[in-house]
Amino acid sequence: MNTDYKTVKMELQDGVLIIQMDNPPVNQMSEHFILELKQATLEAVEDPAVKVIILTGTGKNFVAGADVTQLLTVTEKAPFVAKLMDVHAWLNGLEASPKPIIAAINGNCLGGGMEIALACHYRVAAQGVSLGLPEVKLGLLPGSAGTQRMPRVIGLPDALDLMLTGKFIKAQKAWSLGLVDELAPLDKLRETALAAAANFQKGLLSHHSRRASRRFDRLPSASEKKHLINFIKAQTAPKAKGYIAPFKIIEAVEKGLTTDFQADITREAELFGDCLVSDVAKNLIGIFLNERSAGRLPRIKGLTPAKPQKVGMLGGGVMGSSIVHLLLSSGLEAVLWEVNDQALEKALAAIKKTFAFKLKTKKIKPEQLEALLSQKLSTTTKLEDMAGVDLLIEAVVENMEVKQDIWKKLEGICRPEVIFATNTSALPITEMATVLADPGRMIGLHFFNPAERMPLLEIICAAKTSDQTLATSVAFGRTIKKVPVVVNDGPGFYVSRQLGGLMGGSVFLMADGVNPVEIEEAMRDFGMPMGPATLADLTGIDINYHVNQTFAKRLGSRYNVHPLTEAIYQLGDYGRKTGRGYFDYSEREPKPNPRLAQVVADYLAANQVQPKEMSRQEIIDAMLATGINEAALMIEEGICDRPADMDLAMIYGTGFPPYRGGILRYADKWGLANVLAKLQELEAAYGERFAPAELIKKMAAQGQTFYQD
Repeated sequence: MNTDYKTVKMELQDGVLIIQMDNPPVNQMSEHFILELKQATLEAVEDPAVKVIILTGTGKNFVAGADVTQLLTVTEKAPFVAKLMDVHAWLNGLEASPKPIIAAINGNCLGGGMEIALACHYRVAAQGVSLGLPEVKLGLLPGSAGTQRMPRVIGLPDALDLMLTGKFIKAQKAWSLGLVDELAPLDKLRETALAAAANFQKGLLSHHSRRASRRFDRLPSASEKKHLINFIKAQTAPKAKGYIAPFKIIEAVEKGLTTDFQADITREAELFGDCLVSDVAKNLIGIFLNERSAGRLPRIKGLTPAKPQKVGMLGGGVMGSSIVHLLLSSGLEAVLWEVNDQALEKALAAIKKTFAFKLKTKKIKPEQLEALLSQKLSTTTKLEDMAGVDLLIEAVVENMEVKQDIWKKLEGICRPEVIFATNTSALPITEMATVLADPGRMIGLHFFNPAERMPLLEIICAAKTSDQTLATSVAFGRTIKKVPVVVNDGPGFYVSRQLGGLMGGSVFLMADGVNPVEIEEAMRDFGMPMGPATLADLTGIDINYHVNQTFAKRLGSRYNVHPLTEAIYQLGDYGRKTGRGYFDYSEREPKPNPRLAQVVADYLAANQVQPKEMSRQEIIDAMLATGINEAALMIEEGICDRPADMDLAMIYGTGFPPYRGGILRYADKWGLANVLAKLQELEAAYGERFAPAELIKKMAAQGQTFYQD
C-alpha cells in the first residue's frame, strides 16, 4: 500500500480501508489533491485485502469544495471540460466499484465534496455538520454530477432548492431528505461507519442497489417534471436577472436525469464550462476571495486582537436595537444604556421586534428568546454601569456635543483598554476623539440598517486610531458575522460618499431634460436594487440635501448643491416619511409625484431646456462614470486604497449587483480610457462635478487597471 501520499492517509482495519483526506486548510479539491485521492481509491479497489472503503476528512471538513483560485485562471472552456470529464470518470468508477464505499462525513461537505459523497454508496454524517452545493453563489453549477446525482437521491424539488439557492443544510435536515443514511455524534462517527461497513460485508446492505446514477424512484414523471421546471423557470427569471448559473442548472436537470447517465454528465460538464469562462463567474469568485481577505491589513498583521465578551450599547433606537440583536445572536453579553426608563422600555420592544423574522421562521422559539434576553442582556440609565464592558458602541443622536460629552464621561468610567466605537454615519470621528486623553481608543463601527441582516461593517479609522484598536475591531466584526471593510475618516466615510457619487449624476441629467423615470429604470436594469429617486425617498430628500451641503463645505465647489436640488428641497416633499417625494405614496403602489414633477418642469422652462431622449445605456454610462470617478477621488484622498474592499463595501452595503464584480471591477472591464472619455464629455456638458480625477487620467494614459493582480 502506497504511503507516499501528501494529502491522503490510509489505515486498514479488518478488511476496511479508511482513507482520510487531509489537504489543509479546508480539504479543497486542488489538482494535486484530486490526483492523489484518485490514485488512492483506485489502489484500494484493486487490493484484495480491502473489502470495504471508508472516505473521511480531517478536522472541520470532509471536503469543502474546489480551490477557486485555480478556477479563476481558466479562460478556455474545452481544455477544462476535458479535465472535468476525467473527474467524472473517476467518480463513476467509485460508484461502479465492486467494493462498497462509505462516506463518513466528519465536517463541511460542500460542492465537490458533496459530489464525492453522492458517488459513494452510503453516507454517515456527524451531527451538526453542513452539507450543500453552493456553486451557484460563485456563478457556477455543480460540475461533478451534482445536478444529476442529487435529484436522483433526494428528489428534484429539494435538489433544485439546494442547487439554486446554494444554501447549506445541517446533517439532521440532510437525513430527513435522504441525502445521508445515518447520523452519529462526531466522536462515534468512525464507529458508526465501521458498523455500516460490517453490514455490507455481511450482505445486510447491497452497494449495487445504492448507486445514485441508477436510481429513478425519486424522480418525477415526464409531465410532472415539465410542470415543475416551468414553475421554477418563472420563479427564477426575475430573481436571477444578470446571472447565468441558475438557468444552466435548470437546463441540466431539464435535459438530463435520463437513462443515459453518461450523456447527462457530459452535458453538465459543458454547461459548467459555459459558466466558468463567463465574466459573471469570474466576478463572483473575485468577490468570494475579496471577502476572505477583508480586514487583513499589513498594519495589523501579527497583532493579537482582544476578544470582547461584554459589549456596551449606548442608545436603543433603530440602529442600537439592531446591534443588540447582533450581539446576543453572536453569544455576547450586552449592556444597553438609554437616557430614561421610558426610552429603555421602547428599546426593549424594538429589540424583540428585530427577532420577528427568526420567530416566524422558527429559528428561535419564544421561550428561547425570553431566556436569551434575561441571561445575556442587561439595561441601565446610568453610564457608571458600563464600567465592566470590554467594548462600547454608541448610536445616540447625531450631535457632536452630545456624543463628545458621553465619551468624556465614559473615559473616566471604563478601563483604559476598552474600545470606544461610534456608529455615526456623518460626523467626523477624528474630531469626536479630540475630547479623549487617548484618542487612539476611538474608532467608527458603521452598521447598515437593518444591522441584523445587512452583512457589511464599515470600520472607520480616525487620525489617531491605534493599530490594536483596529485589530480588535476587525476581529469583532468577524465575531458578529460581518464583512469588515476598513476605511479612513472623511466626509461620508466610504459607502455613503461612493453611493452619492454613483447616484449624484442623476440631478444633472434631470436638469438636462432627461425623464427621472428613465434614470430610475436604467439603474434598475443595470442591477441596482433601486434608482436614485427611490433611494432619495427612502433616505429622505432633506437628509441628502444637508449631506450635500456638508460635502460642499468640506470638500469644495465640486460638490455645490445643484439649483434643481435646491428647488426640490424647497418643495418640502421629503420622501416616504412625508408621504411624497419623487413618488407619491398615498396609494398602495407608488406613483410619480405630480408636485415634484411640476418643480422639475418649472426649472426646465425657466432655463429653456427641452425634454431630452437618452438611451438607458447612455444613462448608465453617465452614472457609472461619476461613481468610478468618486472612487478614484477617495483613493487620492486616502479614504481607501484597496479596490477589493471598496467593491465589497458597495456590494454588501448598497446592493451593487454582485454579478458585475463591484464598481472598480466594472471600471476595469469598461476600460479606464473609456471612463476618462465619458467624464470629459460630461464635464464639458455639466461642469466641474464631472472633472476627471488625476488618478483616472494617469491610469488611462498608462493603460492601468484598479485590480493589479
